[in-house]
Amino acid sequence: MRVRRNFVSNDFYRKGREENRVCLPWRFFVPFTVKQKNMLMSDKISHWIRPQIRALSAYHVPPSADLIKLDAMENPYHWPETMVEEWLAVLRGVSLNRYPDPSPARLKTSLGKAMGVPAGQSVLLGNGSDELIQMIALALAQPGRVILTPEPGFVMYKMIATMTGMDYVGVPLAADFSLDLEAMLAAIEQCQPAVVFLAYPNNPTGNLFDRLAINAVIKASPGLVVVDEAYHAFADDSFMDELGKHDNLLVMRTVSKMGLAGLRLGLLAGPDEWLTEFDKTRLPYNINVLTQVSAEFALTHRAVLDQQTRQICTDREKLMTDLQALDGIMAFPSRANFILFRVPQAAAVFAALKEQGVLIKNMGAEQGPLAQCLRVTVGTAEENGAFLRALVSAIK
Repeated sequence: MRVRRNFVSNDFYRKGREENRVCLPWRFFVPFTVKQKNMLMSDKISHWIRPQIRALSAYHVPPSADLIKLDAMENPYHWPETMVEEWLAVLRGVSLNRYPDPSPARLKTSLGKAMGVPAGQSVLLGNGSDELIQMIALALAQPGRVILTPEPGFVMYKMIATMTGMDYVGVPLAADFSLDLEAMLAAIEQCQPAVVFLAYPNNPTGNLFDRLAINAVIKASPGLVVVDEAYHAFADDSFMDELGKHDNLLVMRTVSKMGLAGLRLGLLAGPDEWLTEFDKTRLPYNINVLTQVSAEFALTHRAVLDQQTRQICTDREKLMTDLQALDGIMAFPSRANFILFRVPQAAAVFAALKEQGVLIKNMGAEQGPLAQCLRVTVGTAEENGAFLRALVSAIK
């Protein structure tokens, strides 16, 4: 039986090529066997997906079922039962059949007040800090434009630079993880970055950069400087009160580390002139209705969140002391809710901890500043104790 082939001719493809049009080769329209069709999909992916995207690895979140989860810098505490019941009563009144408020003014006001946003500065909300970083990059992206940040730092700066077609420049930190100001200023002068991201405290190192050094970066930068204060609740320091003193400074926050990670809510504060432009890259209804009402509710119980934060800070100091007392462990000072530490044969120690039911973060570096480093989130007293017992067993 003859198979009728309905495909574009070679002449069409050649004509398109001569006219500088992008056309699929004629072979994409010829019926093939199953094996050949699979090969064809691979060809299509190679043809259409940008090489920079194919070279990326998706952000990996390891499974954590039945493990003590100390790998993601989450607040380990639940709400009191009476607060949960009150929250559920609020949720019962939500109209899930309606789209959420596209720009929730009341929530912005509540967050601005809770976060100490200065008068005269505006607020933009994102589906976590990640979306805000992406919105900034989308608004600034043009060929050859640069996102610059210290390294090691938050991995999403580099990933989003790649996703949006911007160039990425990472400036190594000093050996003690402090900001290498001379190197930063030289990189700014050479690269003329569209935006500099500074995590404060830094992730994954946990330290605060010198304020004078950050101010020098702000002054030297031709474009924006975004101070990313995801861990501000544990740091007892902020650049929020600097807003309005520099026309290129923005401050980013999240409610995730306050015990609201499941809401995925981030905040960008700064001059309205900048935020109005970034708002144009925001997808409609990006903050869902359950997040909006839950965040507003949580902020009316700020005392509960603050008490949990204080407990985490207290436990952080105890955990640091306990880690420093162990032979062979180098624990780095932290102003966040996690501690970075170096241990011989980190991969083996990580595996041994997991085998004992404790999941932390393996930085996965054999060389460089994070060589043989692991990162543990500060958990409850019981979780921290289980981690330390497992660690002692692992390093014997």
